[in-house]
Amino acid sequence: MSLLSYKARTIKGETKSGKLVAKDKNELAKMLRAQNLILVSVDEENKGAGMQIKMPHFFRRVKAMDRMLFTRHLGIMLKAGLSFSRALTVLSEQTGNAYFKEVLEKVQDDVQKGSQLGESLEKHPKAFDELFVNMIKVGETGGNLEEVLDLLYVQIKKSNELTSRVKGAMMYPAVIIFAMSVVGALMMTFVLPSILSIFRDMDVPLPLPTKILIFISDTIQKHGVLLLIGIIAFFSILISIIRTPRGKKGFDYILLRLPTIKTIIMKINMARFCRTLSSMIASGVSIVKALEIVSRILGNTYYREAVGKASASVQKGTTLSEFFTQYPKLFHPMMVHMVEVGEETGTLEETLKQVAEFYEEDVEQVTENMSAIIEPILMLVIGAAVGVFAVAIIQPMYGIMGKM
Repeated sequence: MSLLSYKARTIKGETKSGKLVAKDKNELAKMLRAQNLILVSVDEENKGAGMQIKMPHFFRRVKAMDRMLFTRHLGIMLKAGLSFSRALTVLSEQTGNAYFKEVLEKVQDDVQKGSQLGESLEKHPKAFDELFVNMIKVGETGGNLEEVLDLLYVQIKKSNELTSRVKGAMMYPAVIIFAMSVVGALMMTFVLPSILSIFRDMDVPLPLPTKILIFISDTIQKHGVLLLIGIIAFFSILISIIRTPRGKKGFDYILLRLPTIKTIIMKINMARFCRTLSSMIASGVSIVKALEIVSRILGNTYYREAVGKASASVQKGTTLSEFFTQYPKLFHPMMVHMVEVGEETGTLEETLKQVAEFYEEDVEQVTENMSAIIEPILMLVIGAAVGVFAVAIIQPMYGIMGKM
């Protein structure tokens, strides 16, 4: 039990403060509710008895699923007539993410003090990105926050589904390749040395595959730790380079020239661009401002640069479709044509939504096909690896048997 200092408010909105002995914040909230008070904030007097452990910086993040559920539930609660403060209190108590809970409590406290929801969310960029904050601000200004929350929910859900499909398609080959590498390393370290030592002792000519196998096995045994450190260092340096602006641009350049990968990246970026721009226009954000924001959330450097330039070009009077014709390698003619039709008919928001749905379905089909193609290729790779091992071990045995 700890002595907790609290701030609470009455049903009429009056603020009260005091101290109560309770096991934790949840118990304190129940005690205050029995007194018709709603808990706003709490501080522990006994710091040693209930000291909170700060989460490491690495783990202080909010997943897309957390944001999605928050958006959905907040919209439902506001439609049911709950106040911002009450809805945020309930949502902070429900979330299982400790960092997100801390953020929502701070947002609730700001709202309770009179701040706008968008302004409060803006203080936590790790939890709520620029797109989320700007759409909330527009919803508050336009008085259509509930509709904006519905749009945001669909936006986050579709974006998360798109990312999950690609990750799911790549997970299977990644696991197989990793397992093959581990099994191969273990065989080279513990199984093959005893077999290969027999070939060394016998005076028989060794075929090239066996010599290569012996060299690899000896290298792993003698310098295995250095090899492991070298591999880890290589990938650490590579990741560090990719995280720099120039490194990221170079990496994106390579990806946009790889067969199949190029197609998937283009469709993902076009789907995300169309879906996000459609949601922002529907919520009331100007197209120039929307393009500026979208340019900062796209994953590929070249798409970010192109959309950023589009914002400045549209501000000068150029239509979006005219600008995109300058980038035929990034934006498909079909998408440009659909955008042109949307601009001419005044239905750009709905047209972008339809294009986004088309490319999202296309990505789903491509990833399914890719999974079906990768499986037999992996089987061939595994078969080839087993074949090399078999030839390298069995062929010298025939030489030994011939000398007997």
